[in-house]
Amino acid sequence: MTWPTVDVNQVNQLQGEVNEVERTVLFIGKGKAGVGVTQAVDSQTDFDQLLGPAQSVLKSDLKAAQANAGQNWWAFVHVVAEDADAAAVEQAVLASQGSCSVEGVVLCDDVSDKSLITLAATLRATLIATYGRWVWFLLAVGGFEEDEAQADYLARLSALQSGVAEKAVMLVPRLWGNEPGVLAGRLCNRAVTVADSPARTKTGALLNLGSDELPADGTGEALHIATLKALEAQRFSVPAWYPDFDGIYWADGRTLDVEGGDYQSIETLRIADKVARRVRLLALGKIGDRSLNSTPGSIAAHQSIFARPLREMSKASEINGTTFPGEVKPPKEGDVKIVWKTRKHVEIYIVLRPYEVPLQISISLLLDKTLEASA
Repeated sequence: MTWPTVDVNQVNQLQGEVNEVERTVLFIGKGKAGVGVTQAVDSQTDFDQLLGPAQSVLKSDLKAAQANAGQNWWAFVHVVAEDADAAAVEQAVLASQGSCSVEGVVLCDDVSDKSLITLAATLRATLIATYGRWVWFLLAVGGFEEDEAQADYLARLSALQSGVAEKAVMLVPRLWGNEPGVLAGRLCNRAVTVADSPARTKTGALLNLGSDELPADGTGEALHIATLKALEAQRFSVPAWYPDFDGIYWADGRTLDVEGGDYQSIETLRIADKVARRVRLLALGKIGDRSLNSTPGSIAAHQSIFARPLREMSKASEINGTTFPGEVKPPKEGDVKIVWKTRKHVEIYIVLRPYEVPLQISISLLLDKTLEASA
């Protein structure tokens, strides 16, 4: 006989919200105050008090990021010693992982050779393998040197990026002075989504670039827009301006992805990283769960489950007749494919469809010189 009992189990189906990693960045730079400590900062932080009164590129970048990020910005900062080398920077990134999980890392001290670029690429791979964290890197590059003409500067920087292939690394020259912080803040601005290009003009011009005047090269000649276009063609991320249109804006968030790669712009990488973070959490909850199996019903159910991040990211809003699209297009049937390789190994393929971004706009005007009167 069976003794009557009732068991009540509270089942966690992992349907809750996920902490947002996006729009949170770690700044690493040299300084004297707070060395070796990872500290949280926000839109109200007094950086003179936090980092000391002395001027530094770290402090300037943080202030520029603070100005461009807008409301509710917050980030982390890790100060390294003034004699820190590449190994110290690597240790700072790894040590910070115990205190923060971020979307991006900004290395504020100027890169002069390829060693830090390759280090950044290696660190991204390490963070993915060790922590399951997808992180992009923004590296500062020095501006004009003494007596250096723009043609010589372009040749020097072209050699710096030549041969490097890493979709999650951006190189940002310091021509006005604060560009790395400006771009980092612009990417963290909550007025737009992670799928929006920093080239957008509608949300305003760049703030606190470092100089109110147009930069001059080492010979005293003013910066040419052609030089910026050439740098962008060489995969550097730079500001831009437009004749008869006030303000300075950004060109595009170029990465060091290969020619023809899917992730040559940071906005494309960011949405792929965001989906990767969310589907990883969903997959962790399915380890050892036999509800995920090869039956048609299970496959159909889990196609819907793993499409959930896409559905959430695709939600659009319409305000006063204007549609604000989501971060990706809504998923279609078949965008999630589940394939069982063995009884214990399942592969899941997910298709992302980003929206188009109008960076090149062509307009053609046609004249109608007929004499017919309009009705």
